[in-house]
Amino acid sequence: MSPAPLDRGSRQLGCWLKLPYAVTAEATSLLGFDYLCIDMQHGLVDRNDLLSLLQATHPHARRTLVRVSANDPSTIGWCLDAGATGVIVPLVDSAAEAEAAVSACRYPPVGSRSTGPTRASLVYGSDYVAEAESFVQCIPMIETTAALDSLDEILSVVGVDIIYVGPSDLSMNLGLGPGNHDGDPAFDDALTMIVDACERHDVMPGIHADASLAPRRLDQGFKMVSVAEDLGGMREALSGALESVRDS
Repeated sequence: MSPAPLDRGSRQLGCWLKLPYAVTAEATSLLGFDYLCIDMQHGLVDRNDLLSLLQATHPHARRTLVRVSANDPSTIGWCLDAGATGVIVPLVDSAAEAEAAVSACRYPPVGSRSTGPTRASLVYGSDYVAEAESFVQCIPMIETTAALDSLDEILSVVGVDIIYVGPSDLSMNLGLGPGNHDGDPAFDDALTMIVDACERHDVMPGIHADASLAPRRLDQGFKMVSVAEDLGGMREALSGALESVRDS
């Protein structure tokens, strides 16, 4: 049975998976997040790990996306063939790059994805090839000044229904250093610009955050917000337990 695409009409709260461990992924998938995203760019997951993580999250997670390492059609196609329900594509700076990412997610004649959904057809059914376009989502990342300069063109690309902001790379490209820079006019204005453009083009704005930042991002108009990650959540919980006992 094909999964439903991310509902662009309501807020979507997700968790980032950086660790290459099936048990961790499975435990996270049972918590009720609207989506999970397996990080193959900055996380510790490689091709040898991905299949077991997708098996661990299916069918518990509503959606399991993969943040691919680059805008590479062979990588994108391989992740989708393995059962990912969509891809987040880093460092998309132009409409041409967004079109290439979308094409890699779509079968001919719409796109250029090679036909061979080895695992995807097992878990989503024999009609996967015919139905994939209705639920596989291609999500470009907006994280550079070049992307800001081309924002309206990127958001106009057919097949771009959601974008995802990488705030740390965006901050670096704005000359502010890594991390979030709320309160700095350049950073705040960039986020406002992105949300306003998404509203004009009926595109869902997403962003990387954490539990403390998520309410602010939702108030700013972002609809898809990652609120936790497995490695950070584990460290925070373990540190909190240790400190609470030390202080008692």
